[in-house]
Amino acid sequence: MSNNHNEENHHCEHCHHNHEMTSSAIRNLYIAFSINMLLTFVEITTGILADSISLIGDGLHNTSDAFSILIAIIAFKIGTKKANEKYSFGFKRAETIGGLVNLILLFISGVYLFFEGASRIITPEIIDGKIIIYVSILALIIDTATAKLTHHHSHGNMNIKMLFIHNLADALGSVGVIISGLCVVFFGWNFVDGLIALLIAIYMITQSIFNFSSIVNILMNSTPENISTDEIKDKLLSIKGVCDIHHIHLWNINEKDISFECHVI
Repeated sequence: MSNNHNEENHHCEHCHHNHEMTSSAIRNLYIAFSINMLLTFVEITTGILADSISLIGDGLHNTSDAFSILIAIIAFKIGTKKANEKYSFGFKRAETIGGLVNLILLFISGVYLFFEGASRIITPEIIDGKIIIYVSILALIIDTATAKLTHHHSHGNMNIKMLFIHNLADALGSVGVIISGLCVVFFGWNFVDGLIALLIAIYMITQSIFNFSSIVNILMNSTPENISTDEIKDKLLSIKGVCDIHHIHLWNINEKDISFECHVI
């Protein structure tokens, strides 16, 4: 009896630890979302004042990141809800739907930024390089802080891991905008502003395209890769008393959870 009691205590402590970890992760995500939205406002506003398309582009990209963080927060909240009579499959796919919306917004922003950046390369405009440098340094600090907030919980959660990787990429983007500002201040190369904007746009577009198919596959209930339905069928047919298996369906509920059903005779 004492051994069972100890196992129950250990299980309760483990659940309590997971609950604390989840609460801590959500708190960090709220902080990351708030500072990223603040940064977005500062970058787009100063980008308009300095007439810098690269700074506006970095602000648009940062908006996408902020929404990604918000989606992660909502996913945590919705993920705790249990399946009911109306939603018998549960609510795990909400994160995938949010991801699709975020990818569409990322693609539209990237296309807009691409044409604006190309236009600035062809016909460069005079910009305020000093403002770009100051704001981009602030962006670099915030991107690094956001990466730090998400890094602690990135090991056990793919969604937060992607946020962490994305924020590291944002930090590199901020470095690019700083270089753009330095080129304007020291050499008068205003075209570099459009070039940096173009590179950010290409990154945004390629990211949205590369991730689009995986999200659509989940929403279309496609069979997960690296899993053979024929192999599963053979394994089940090898069980004594199983004569036939048909009506086989294998699909992803989300990026981590897989569902399987079949009729067994």
